[in-house]
Amino acid sequence: MSEHATSTDVLVIGGGMAGLAGALALRENGAEVTLVERAPEFGEVGAGLQMAPNASRVLKRWGLLEKALEIGVQPKHLVFRDAVTGEELTRQTLGGEFEERYGAPYVVIHRSDLHRVLLEGCEAAGVKLVNDVLVEGVETVDGRGVAHTAAGVDYSADVVIGADGLKSTLRPLVAKDEPVSSAYVAYRGTVPITPTTPKTDLEDVIVYLGPDCHLVQYPLRKGELLNTVAVFKSASFERGEEQYGGVDELEAAYKDCVPAVQEALKNLATGIRWPMYDRDPIENWISGRMVLMGDAAHPMLQYLAQGACQALEDAAALQDASIGTVFTADGINPSGWDTAIRDFNGARAGRTARVQRTARVWGESWHVSGLARTLRNLLFKSRRDNNFQYNDWLYGADGDGVPTVAPKRVTEGAAA
Repeated sequence: MSEHATSTDVLVIGGGMAGLAGALALRENGAEVTLVERAPEFGEVGAGLQMAPNASRVLKRWGLLEKALEIGVQPKHLVFRDAVTGEELTRQTLGGEFEERYGAPYVVIHRSDLHRVLLEGCEAAGVKLVNDVLVEGVETVDGRGVAHTAAGVDYSADVVIGADGLKSTLRPLVAKDEPVSSAYVAYRGTVPITPTTPKTDLEDVIVYLGPDCHLVQYPLRKGELLNTVAVFKSASFERGEEQYGGVDELEAAYKDCVPAVQEALKNLATGIRWPMYDRDPIENWISGRMVLMGDAAHPMLQYLAQGACQALEDAAALQDASIGTVFTADGINPSGWDTAIRDFNGARAGRTARVQRTARVWGESWHVSGLARTLRNLLFKSRRDNNFQYNDWLYGADGDGVPTVAPKRVTEGAAA
């Protein structure tokens, strides 16, 4: 190890949603936590995200839900429409019985706003946050994780949390795989809501389903912004081009859609597009005293709107798994991490694999054409509002294992 070694109870690698959530969760349990991020500043790119009750319950347990609600929006409905005809296929009312059933609200929020809520939560809790740190590898030495950085500074910890995203540097320690291309790309945009903005649907999350494409719209920041996401199958991406020089593919993908969809394309920022990847599920996320979480462990396509939600679930599950094993009535027991991360991995791998696989199938059903589209529409229209059979496994507390209230703290000594 370097003479500049930095020692801590928990080292988190990656300052995105998963890393911040994991750092906050373990700091709440009483750990000394250091989080390192390769970027010179903390921040999040992108536009809006949907935070389902399985995620907002986690924010509630950490006392952060009210902060998210102050800047986010609670939409009234989730509505699916056919992009070619405009007809409504199904809707879910998101207040009332829905919120009561799942113990927390459905919230739409700008990615940067949720990131800031988690970052401020970490700062207030006393997580040590360090920028400009490029971790090149992690090994386990004498029962502790050691992270080697490009600057030659080593960090050692009782446990290392690898939360470095889709293109994780640490995932090769547990799996020799690569990101899987979906052939679909996304353009995103947020524009101010003005008096000339069509008032239709400004209180809902609207999803238009079309052949090889879909479009999503919903309000952000207390109704000040309109978020639009267009996702379509891209011939250039299938050729291996992550970026593309023009908008002809975008316009061609939606040429048969209703005017409301085509008009919404004007809200998109077309200077950059997001190629959509995931990875195949893996059962093992552990290498010695290093464990993956978030997109490093289970990157998924966006069709269930669960990427950030599953990262928050991860953090809550690790928080629970380490109580009684690491954080005990007698204080902190570092040797308990082997059991804690094994229990965490066991509790989460099957759950996230199901979400990953279901997201793929869900996306396929959104983008069908011909007879398959007709059958899809009939199936969607047969569903009635507040029919929860398709939601319970994903949003329910029994499905994610995350309780609706925070676990009891251990002793004052362990939380110090």
